[in-house]
Amino acid sequence: MVTIAKAAAVAAALTILPHTSAKLADRGRFEAAKKQRQGGRRIVAQPRKTLPIEGPKYRATRKHNFKEDVPVAAPLHQTDTATTRTGGVRGATDKVVDSPEQFRRQLSSQLTGCCYNYQSYSAMDMCAMYGNDCESGEQPSHDSGDEDCSQAGLSFIGISFSVNTAMGNPYSFQLCDQFPMENLIDRNYDYVMSMDEDGWLVGGGYKSFDYSGKMPYIDSSHTELLRIGSLDPEYGGTSIEQVYDAMDSLSFPPFAVFPEYVKGGGGGGSGDGDNSVPSSDITLIVSVVDSYTDYASYSTYDDFLDNLFDAMDAVGGGACMDDHDTDPHVSMSRGVKFKSLTHQQKYFFQVNLEVAVWQSMYPKGVVIGSKGYASFPPESKSANKMYVGYGNLYFFFDRANITKAFLPNRDLTDKELGYATIYSSGNAGTYYEETTTIDFDYNKGSGSNDNSDQEYYEHNPYGWNARMAKHDMTDGWDLPPGCEQEGETFLGIPLSQYSDSKLQGTRSFQDQFDFETLLDRNFTYIQKFGTNHGWLVGEEVDNGAGSIVDKDTAHIPLFYTGTLNPDMGGIDLKDLIKVMETIDFGELYIKPAFVFQDDDGSIKLQFEADASSALGYLYNSLCSMLGITWNYESPYNSLGLYSNCAMHAAGDRAKYGCGPDNANTGGFCPQMTLAYRVGFQSEEHAAAYLERSNNYVDYWRSLYPSGVAVGTSEFCTSGGCLALFLQRQDPLMIFSPNLAGSWVEFMGGTVAPTISPAPTFDGGCDDLRNSKLDKCYRQKHARKASSVAWDALGAVGQLSLFLLFFMASTLTLSIFHARARSRKNDGESYLSFFIRDMRGPGKKRKKKLRKKIGRGTLDQDLLEEDQVDNKIRTVPARPGKLALSHKKKPKRSATPSFDPDATPRASSKPRRRPNSGDRSRSGTAHANVPAADPPKEIKDPRRQLV
Repeated sequence: MVTIAKAAAVAAALTILPHTSAKLADRGRFEAAKKQRQGGRRIVAQPRKTLPIEGPKYRATRKHNFKEDVPVAAPLHQTDTATTRTGGVRGATDKVVDSPEQFRRQLSSQLTGCCYNYQSYSAMDMCAMYGNDCESGEQPSHDSGDEDCSQAGLSFIGISFSVNTAMGNPYSFQLCDQFPMENLIDRNYDYVMSMDEDGWLVGGGYKSFDYSGKMPYIDSSHTELLRIGSLDPEYGGTSIEQVYDAMDSLSFPPFAVFPEYVKGGGGGGSGDGDNSVPSSDITLIVSVVDSYTDYASYSTYDDFLDNLFDAMDAVGGGACMDDHDTDPHVSMSRGVKFKSLTHQQKYFFQVNLEVAVWQSMYPKGVVIGSKGYASFPPESKSANKMYVGYGNLYFFFDRANITKAFLPNRDLTDKELGYATIYSSGNAGTYYEETTTIDFDYNKGSGSNDNSDQEYYEHNPYGWNARMAKHDMTDGWDLPPGCEQEGETFLGIPLSQYSDSKLQGTRSFQDQFDFETLLDRNFTYIQKFGTNHGWLVGEEVDNGAGSIVDKDTAHIPLFYTGTLNPDMGGIDLKDLIKVMETIDFGELYIKPAFVFQDDDGSIKLQFEADASSALGYLYNSLCSMLGITWNYESPYNSLGLYSNCAMHAAGDRAKYGCGPDNANTGGFCPQMTLAYRVGFQSEEHAAAYLERSNNYVDYWRSLYPSGVAVGTSEFCTSGGCLALFLQRQDPLMIFSPNLAGSWVEFMGGTVAPTISPAPTFDGGCDDLRNSKLDKCYRQKHARKASSVAWDALGAVGQLSLFLLFFMASTLTLSIFHARARSRKNDGESYLSFFIRDMRGPGKKRKKKLRKKIGRGTLDQDLLEEDQVDNKIRTVPARPGKLALSHKKKPKRSATPSFDPDATPRASSKPRRRPNSGDRSRSGTAHANVPAADPPKEIKDPRRQLV
């Protein structure tokens, strides 16, 4: 009876706890020596400081049937209307909620804590309750491989077909001027329905803002010639220095490449169900053209491979290197799902017709290269900038990272260069016009997904179900009705931390969990990754596996919104942000449950799926406002903005998600992926890794028994924020709980929160409490129009404006200098001339010849007769006013008139350059005065001294 009473008291406490108003549960009660009976055993909780963080003491030994002890919610099709509307909210009644406003108010009163029902359960117990196996190690990805190679790798030597296109990543290399690889991809989704998260690996890559939400990688199209594998000699690999030494010791001619055909088949992901569209890989098959020297039995390419293997052996190459060359091919995309078999056949006909044009253009192959410049490795920028040229071989550290180029031993001949520049010189139009048929068989492939001999299939959008939200990102999506384009955009919780990667950086979004403890960087347990991606929570630079050096992308996806292209059925980005700014949610508390490996081989960290937590409430709100119309349930939001491409139903709720308390028929299942398709060294190694990882999870569970709202002192200080991700690399927008605001957070940069739909306080913008509102923030931080215009010009515009001002200034100074040299007076400085020139010539005054009244008359001689011939010039008589009045005024002429009878006057003074004063007085009329006839003798009796 005592035991029953104690159990009833504990149950009552756990029942009352969710209805308290505390923001954070009191963990002191759980740190005390609490006693509970679970499965017939008494478990006494230890103080937190004395808890071990690993070892067998953290492994649970309780073995009982959890499914019989925990009630399971009814599946979606068995619930009534009232249950569907309330969505399992704590304290909600069974009556129907009449309006969305009442529903929103009821949900906004939920607690921000979580996960009260299983605080005493270990990670292994939780793993069994969620229906996963975390003990036996019987996982689908074991691959022992070569006994001497304990770390598989992806580094290789090959030829690059990378191109830089307007629609692709602006940082992509232009290393191939011969094959326009962008003509082989379906960027507009005319035929393809979906692909894995990397999308098209060729054709230019992806920009950061793309409707499809694919990873913003550069173009990584290539063909392998030799797989080097691991770069860590301790695990059977070959170091980068050894590879460089081996390649530098070789001499090779430029190799020509011939395009064969594009095929499907092989590969493929796990799929989303039995009725889903089959997925496969798309590959361009190429071949290296064999050329022979005189009297040679082997081609130059065969000789190169033999010499390469000998060189690698001479430098001590490891066992992880392939024993033979790789069949040349270009992987174009993986996990591809077409809309139907008809779309698939049309696509392969179109792209192989393009290959047929290439074959007609290069009947004997072509040497790959470019006449541009590039830097290897890419982070060296201009330090290692080099002319690309033709016929290079490259060392790829990983698929998207070329670290060194190896040049051939000779330049191209005129004939080879002519073929290599046909397309880049604009002479390919004739080949496209003349090539209208395909002369080769492209219906080839491997496995059951060949281009031919396939059963007809067609995507049925009404075969979609809510569980497809739990998606394998290495495979394509099955899209819902009305959606014509996939999208990787989602809403989730950012968990990444600062990365030391030299290639990419990130900031810390939380400091509560150190996921480094869950990784096996030394390859003690794992052997390889099934994709080009390594650890998704941050990969090391120069990692031995040759995995793509990604920054930390740790996150918990909550709600996949799909494409942001409204023309393809999605929701516009700005509309999505508007809807999110109206959702009132509490601080999002999360609690780790266990680490496991799913059926697709991915290692994941499961978090408790508490449908009655703030996270569960938020999922319910997102489904009811942005979910797709499904099973007679339609979304509703006050803005009337919706999407057909969300991967969640409007009637889905958190109580239908994963976990022992839920129905396991919906899309609510908070998980974080650590790595894709991991291959362990053996089943024992897999079991040991899971045990070690779950020991740390047990430590976190004891540290945060009621969950934790993650954040840092600089990011989301109150904790529990939600992020909008364009793809898993970078969050774009952050939304604070309780309508506290939202701000931009992209590629390591941040903008302070300025938008808040919360009610304003009295006083308007004068009240400091309204300072974060958008209107008040803009008023207080208003920028000048000139500053905005200057920033809008950008770096190029600003430089152009500066050069224009500089050129105008120098031109003005040159004109002033030329003017000053020609017009300034002798001995006058440039400054004096400048001041005088700025003042201007002033008003011109007309000279008036005044009569001098003397004692004599006008008829009287002023000088004697004998003085006329010596230094005397005569002036003709001036008519009087009466004569002038009767005489018609002549027109002003630019050429002065001279008396033909006047005699010339000789001047004893030398000529000087007229100054500006003379010019201003005389005007321009005397600029071009023609030589006049010698003046004749003056007959007027009046004389004037000179």
